[in-house]
Amino acid sequence: MAGRNDRQRRQARERFRRQQEARVARRQQLRRRWLAGGSAVLAAALIASLLLVFLPGGNSAKKPDASASKSTASKSTSSTSAAAVAEPAHHCTYTKAGTAAKTVSIPPATPDYTAGYTATIKTNLGDISLNLLNSKATCTVNSFVHLAEAGYFNNTQCHRLVNSGIYVLQCGDPYATASTKLTCSSTGKIGTGTPGYDFASENLSGAKYPAGTIAMANEGTSTSNGSQFFIVFKDSTSGLTASYTPFATVSSGLGIVQNVAKSGTSCQYSAGGGAPKKKVIIDSVTVKKT
Repeated sequence: MAGRNDRQRRQARERFRRQQEARVARRQQLRRRWLAGGSAVLAAALIASLLLVFLPGGNSAKKPDASASKSTASKSTSSTSAAAVAEPAHHCTYTKAGTAAKTVSIPPATPDYTAGYTATIKTNLGDISLNLLNSKATCTVNSFVHLAEAGYFNNTQCHRLVNSGIYVLQCGDPYATASTKLTCSSTGKIGTGTPGYDFASENLSGAKYPAGTIAMANEGTSTSNGSQFFIVFKDSTSGLTASYTPFATVSSGLGIVQNVAKSGTSCQYSAGGGAPKKKVIIDSVTVKKT
């Protein structure tokens, strides 16, 4: 009898060990940067654990996923401390993290918090003009301006389109080069790209995501922002939790993204969304200080 009990205990321990290993393996797979998300709608309808978070590792979701993981838009984000930062910020902290998808320096710690900025994303389909929210998301804007001026976004393509539950086009990963054919593979790097540093979220208090919002994708925590961002082409406030830093608004060119959305996707990422059927190539991003 004692022997049988011992065997049963060993078997129970072995089952528990295998279950824990499976959980760990799944968490690692979902670390791809996608629109990480904490929204129940996204998690269920899109990615179960990603929403922008990127499409981490392979393609499960930074930052929403296809690996877009920095994307995965789905890790629940703790935004309390980030949202409490007084804006405009006078000092920014950028922490080295991982390997940069494209060599770039870390942004200056002292932002020009009094400046006004506009930006133009030049694409193969036309220009998308932005107003950057420097007074509300100073460190995010500081990073975006730094990356744009360094040519970080040049010759890349927007790699993930989500057309259900939330309505976003995700961009900002240098692994998705202009010439790359997006296949929604779960083993590639696309969707996982970062600039080699992370920084905290901002402007989350009461954050909403109407059409024309530009917000950061992340890896599911309030300090895991990098380079990936998404353009909201149809109101997504009900589908997204206030976990993604809104740092710009589209002043013209939103119709370009909406037409891309109408064309749909050529394949589906396991983390949610898919590769846009109509390729969107970012030729360059230029910034103007006003």
